[in-house]
Amino acid sequence: MPTRYAARRPLRSVVLLLVVAWACLASSAWAAGGAHEDPVAGVALSLVVVLAAAKLGGAAAVAVGQPAVLGELLAGVALGSLDIVGLGGLGGIASDPSIDMLARLGVILLLFEVGLESTIGEMLSVGLSSLLVAVLGVVTPFLLGWGVGAWLLPGHSSYVHAFLGAALTATSVGITARVLDDLGRSRTPEARVILGAAVIDDVLGLVVLAVIGSVLAAADHGEAASLGSSLMILAKAVTFLFGALLLGVRVSPRLFRLASRLRVRGMLLATALCFCFGLAWLASVVGLAPIVGAYAAGLILEDVTFRAIPESGGVQRLQQHLEPISSFLVPVFFVLMGMRVELRTFAHPGVLGLAAALTAAAIIGKQACALGVVGRSIDRLSVGIGMIPRGEVGLIFVNVGLGLSVAGERVIDESTYSAIVIMVIVTTMITPPALKWCLARRDPVTSGAARREGRQPASQHPEAP
Repeated sequence: MPTRYAARRPLRSVVLLLVVAWACLASSAWAAGGAHEDPVAGVALSLVVVLAAAKLGGAAAVAVGQPAVLGELLAGVALGSLDIVGLGGLGGIASDPSIDMLARLGVILLLFEVGLESTIGEMLSVGLSSLLVAVLGVVTPFLLGWGVGAWLLPGHSSYVHAFLGAALTATSVGITARVLDDLGRSRTPEARVILGAAVIDDVLGLVVLAVIGSVLAAADHGEAASLGSSLMILAKAVTFLFGALLLGVRVSPRLFRLASRLRVRGMLLATALCFCFGLAWLASVVGLAPIVGAYAAGLILEDVTFRAIPESGGVQRLQQHLEPISSFLVPVFFVLMGMRVELRTFAHPGVLGLAAALTAAAIIGKQACALGVVGRSIDRLSVGIGMIPRGEVGLIFVNVGLGLSVAGERVIDESTYSAIVIMVIVTTMITPPALKWCLARRDPVTSGAARREGRQPASQHPEAP
């Protein structure tokens, strides 16, 4: 009982902070009295609401066996919809340029971390199955998403249809990896194929996003898209990625050796962030999304360890140093994405139908990619299910679409945005239980006995027959 009570106290404190901050933001007296306040005061109060909601939502999601990112997204949806029940005052957060800039920095750090969790060696050694699964996992959802757009949004341009297809190509490697690790199946052949394919899928998806984004930007300036220009953009994206990797692998070790000689606290972390932000800027200069550069920076620094300063002792990995910063900025992005969902749009005819069609296309597209598995010993259904979740990567894609327009037409309007977010939520929610069931069904007796005895099933070890 004392332990349970102690565990509740931080939760109660967060709830209290959230309620007080909402009351302040919703109060007209606060707005009237804030005319002479420091501008950062309003941002600070908005962050109280956003971060408290993110942690409450994340804790609730984890408690029911779902990824924390899903809870953060749903917390944002709840905050953005309070005005429907008469609790206004928070609408300004979603349009606050300062909060938006923090969320954009959070996206860059998120892709940097995704790149750090991947390795170039994995992409080169995953084998034919992972490569085929990844390629099919990008091509099939892209075509299906384009088809759904052409079918249900005939009044929109083909650029909108193409971006819908691009939004379905993503795979959240982090969510699937967490489920596989929780089940003790991260070393099985299915897991190796899924994780290897998801890493390649991320790279291919970013290339597709870069090409589509550049074509849309050119079209917005009156330049007609042609096969030649599209191939040129594709070549530029591939050249940037591989050029950054080749150059970065050679330059980064020397850069960090030089930085390590400066005995200043935080110097190596600052060097890593400069490397990340520098490549993000360079990607923007060549016409690609900054997240492409951030992801490339993560791939380059995959093996970087920090030789800790004398008073801290030991050697720490870069991810450990980034965690406090990303724990602050990344939830801001997810909550903000949720707050931008307009629940009222679901009253419009066709929005729920579009969400359902996109979700079906997202699931079917990733099931089709399982056809690329080579060999009979690998369970294709498990591979297909493991590739389903869009998670944070899908949200990053749709966030890019919010800033794109063609001839005055927004590529992603409120209705389309809400439908895509619903697709992300559904595909993220169904994957953990579906993958657990699929992996357990192959050896239910052994798995059940192992769980009762508190040990790992023998079939989960690589040396098991």
